[in-house]
Amino acid sequence: MPQQERVPSPWEPIRASGNEHSVQLEATNHNSPFTFNFELIRSNVFRTTFSSDSHPLPPHPSILIPPAKQEGLKAVTTTGNSGSSREIRIGDIIANVDWSNSSPLVSISYADLKEEPLHADLPHRSYVVDGEGVAHYSRYKRGTLHVGLGEKAAPMNLSGRRFELSATDSFGYDVYKTDPLYKNIPLLINATPSGCVAIFSTSHGRGKYSIGAEMDGMWGHYKVYRQDYGGLEEVVIVGRTLKDIVTTYAELAGFPLLVPRWAFGYLSGGMKYSMLDNPPASEALLELARKMKEHDIPCSAYQMSSGYTVAEQEPKTRNVFTWNKHRFPDPEGWIKEYHKLGMRLIANVKPYVLASHPEYQKLKDDKALFTDPHTNTTAITRLWSAGGGESDDGGHIDFTSAAGFKWWFDGVKKLREEGIDCIWNDNNEYTITDDDWQCALDQPSLNIPQDLKGRRDVGIWGRSMHTELHGKASHDALLEADPDSRPFVLTRSATAGTMRYACSSWSGDNITSWPGMKGANALSLTAGMCLMQCYGHDIGGFEGPQPSAELLLRWVQLGIYSPRFAINCFKTGDDNSVGDVIEPWMHPSITHLVRKAIKRRYALIPYLYSLMLVSHQTAVPPQRWTGWGCESDPEIWTSEIMDGECQYWLGDSMLVGGVYEPGATQARIYLPKESEADEGFLNLNAPYQHLEAGQWVNLDAEWHGAGIPVLAKIGTAIPVGRDVQVLSPGEKENVADLPLDDYRAVEIFPPPGKSSKDWYVTEWLEDDGVSTAARTKISKFTISYGVQGSEVAIKFSRDENSGFVAPWNTLVVILPVGDSRTVVAEGSLSIRDLKFDGQGRRHFELSW
Repeated sequence: MPQQERVPSPWEPIRASGNEHSVQLEATNHNSPFTFNFELIRSNVFRTTFSSDSHPLPPHPSILIPPAKQEGLKAVTTTGNSGSSREIRIGDIIANVDWSNSSPLVSISYADLKEEPLHADLPHRSYVVDGEGVAHYSRYKRGTLHVGLGEKAAPMNLSGRRFELSATDSFGYDVYKTDPLYKNIPLLINATPSGCVAIFSTSHGRGKYSIGAEMDGMWGHYKVYRQDYGGLEEVVIVGRTLKDIVTTYAELAGFPLLVPRWAFGYLSGGMKYSMLDNPPASEALLELARKMKEHDIPCSAYQMSSGYTVAEQEPKTRNVFTWNKHRFPDPEGWIKEYHKLGMRLIANVKPYVLASHPEYQKLKDDKALFTDPHTNTTAITRLWSAGGGESDDGGHIDFTSAAGFKWWFDGVKKLREEGIDCIWNDNNEYTITDDDWQCALDQPSLNIPQDLKGRRDVGIWGRSMHTELHGKASHDALLEADPDSRPFVLTRSATAGTMRYACSSWSGDNITSWPGMKGANALSLTAGMCLMQCYGHDIGGFEGPQPSAELLLRWVQLGIYSPRFAINCFKTGDDNSVGDVIEPWMHPSITHLVRKAIKRRYALIPYLYSLMLVSHQTAVPPQRWTGWGCESDPEIWTSEIMDGECQYWLGDSMLVGGVYEPGATQARIYLPKESEADEGFLNLNAPYQHLEAGQWVNLDAEWHGAGIPVLAKIGTAIPVGRDVQVLSPGEKENVADLPLDDYRAVEIFPPPGKSSKDWYVTEWLEDDGVSTAARTKISKFTISYGVQGSEVAIKFSRDENSGFVAPWNTLVVILPVGDSRTVVAEGSLSIRDLKFDGQGRRHFELSW
C-alpha cells in the first residue's frame, strides 16, 4: 500500500472540557486540522482520539466507551512549567502528555517503576496521518511478551513480527506462517514482570500491526498500528497482571456469554455426512448417532455442515436457509429422531447468496446486498459454491440493510422453530474485494453519526462490522424463538463486538499435522485473552491427510482439556465435493483409548463448566498461559514459555502438557512456581509422583499408555460428574432418556506425606445449564481440606441462596492414586468409606 505520512503540527490546547482529567489539543496548521484528545475514563483506563473531518472516528466502534465518571476518579492533574505538558496521576499510575515537539507524546507507567515506562509514544512520529487512514507509533520493548490481536499464527508471543488486521477464509492454513486468519480484534497486550499495558483500537476496519518487526537507525525500535481508513480511537488499559488487563477489557467489551452446559461434551462433525445422496444424508447421520452408542462414545451434538442446503438440481450450489429434500425429506421429523438419540444439531449458515439462490433476485430488489458505486447496481463477487475451491457469482448480505438483517433474522428463527438447536455462523470473514462498495445503513439499530450520513463506503465502516451484526442477527433470532434458553451462536470470524452475540468460536480450517496440533495451543491462549473463551480446534485437523492412530490419539488426549472439544473435517483428498471424515473409531487399535479420553472429558464437565461460569463473571479464561498468576517466576519470561505452544493451565488446578512428535515416550514440561509457599504438583499419570514447583521435568508419556502430561496443583480440587452425557438440571424434556446429573465427586490433591496447618479451599459454581443470563441462578460450592497425620479432614458448604439447588444429595471425595490416608468429616457431615475404584483411588461419600 502507498505510504503518505504527514505529522500534523504544531499543537496547542483548546477549550477546557467538563473532564478535568484530560488533554485536548488541536494542530494549528490549517492544512492539517486534526484534534487530539487524551482522557482518563476509569482508574486504569485512558482513551485517545486523533481525528479530523476528513478522518472521522470509527462510526460503529466495536466497543462503546462509557463517559468518564469524574466524581469517582480521584486523580491529580498538574500542568508542566512550560505549559506544554500535563500529568494525570491516579493511585500508583502516572500518565503524561507532552506536546512541546511536533507530535503529542503519551507515556504511562507505575510510580514505583524505575525503568522505562510501560507505554511510551515515539517522539516526532507518534500520531500521523497516512493517506485516508492514520498510524500510531510507540516504543517497542524488546525481550517482553506481546499477545493478542484475536487470532494470530503461532507462537503466542507476537514480538518481532508483522500482522495484517483483517480476516479471510484461510482454508488449510499453516499455523506458524499464515496471516491473516479468521479474526480481527486489534487488542495488543504487552506483559512484563513489572506490569502490563494493552492498547485497543475500536475500528472495524482493516489495518496492520508491526510489533518490533521494523526498526530504523534514527527512530530506533518501535511498534506501529496502521489503520487504512478514518481517524483513531484507542483505549489504553494498565494493570499489574494479565488478569487485570483481561478483566478490565471485558468491562468495556462485554464479558463472555453463558454457554449451554451440554456444549462442553463431544461435538461431532464432518462435511461428508450431509453431502451424501446415497444413502441420503439424513439416514447416514442417524447411523452415525447409532454408531456412537454402539462404540459407547458419548456425543452431545452434531455440527451439521452446509450440505443440507445444497440444491437438488444443477447448479448444485449451497443455498442458505433451504433444505435439500432428497437428503432430508422431512427435516422436522428427522430432527426429532436425532434428538431421541441424544444429539443436538448445530446448523451451518453462510451470510451470502449465490446468483442461483431462489431468493437472490428478491434480495437484490430489497437492497439487502451491497451496492457497487462503479455500476450503481448490486455488487457481485466470487463466493464458495460447492466443492473445495469451487466458486460462483453472488453477493454478501449487507447487515446494515434493514431488509438484509430481517431476512437473516427470519431465516434463523425458522430453523430454530423447525428444531435446530444452535446456529453456526460460518464463512463470515466478509472478504469483500472493494472498499468503495456501499452499505445501506438503514438498519434501525445502527447509530449513524450526523457527519457520516453521506459516507456509506465499506472502507470507513469496516468489513468486520458485518461480522458483528451477523452475530447479532443470529443471536436475536434464537432468543426470540426461544426466550427461556441461552442462545448458542458458533462463529468462525469474530471482532470484539461479535463475542457479545456469539458464545463460542474455533480456529477454523486447520490442517492435519504434528506442528498444527502444537501451534494450536498458542492460538487458544491468545483467543482466551481476547475474550474468545469457549474456543477450540478441529481435533485431528480439518484439511490434509487423515491422522495416524498416534496423532489422532495425542490430539484427542490434548483436546479434551480445552473449553471446546469438537472433531470436524472436510478432507478433500479423495473427493473434492464430499470429502472424508475423522471418526473416533477409525483406528480400531486405539478406539478403547479414544473412548477413555472422551469419557474423561465428560467426567470433567462440572470443572469445565464452573470455569466458564467464572469466565462469564470475571473474564478469566479457562485455558491460560503458564505464566498466568506466576509473574514472579523468572522462568515464565523465557522464550520457551512465552511461545505458549507446549503447555497451559486449565483453570487453577490442572497443568496440561502434550506430546508433539511421533514416537515420543517422554514429554518435557515446566512446573511454574507461584510463590515460595508453593507445594508443587502431582502427576495424574503413572507413576503418580509428587514434583516440586519451579523446575523442568521429563514425564513418561507412552502414547498407548500414560498419555500426555496432566498434573494437578497441590492443595486444589476438581469437581467431576458422570462420564456420560447427562440431562442438565434446567432441561424440561428428556426425549433421549439421558441420566440425571445427580452424581458429584471432588478429586482432591493434599500434600503427600506430611501434616499441614493450612486448610486448602476450592470453590466451584453451578447453575441449571440452560437459562439465559437474565434468568440464570448461580450457586457456589466450597470444599476445604486439611492434613493431620494419616487423616485428611474435610469441610463442605453449599451456597444455594441464588435459588438453584443442585440435583445431587451426596458428595464423593476421591484421593489420588496411592494415597492411603483416611478422609474424616468435620461439622455435621457424615462419611462412608466406598473403598477403591478401578484406578486404585480411595473414595469416601459425604452426606448431610
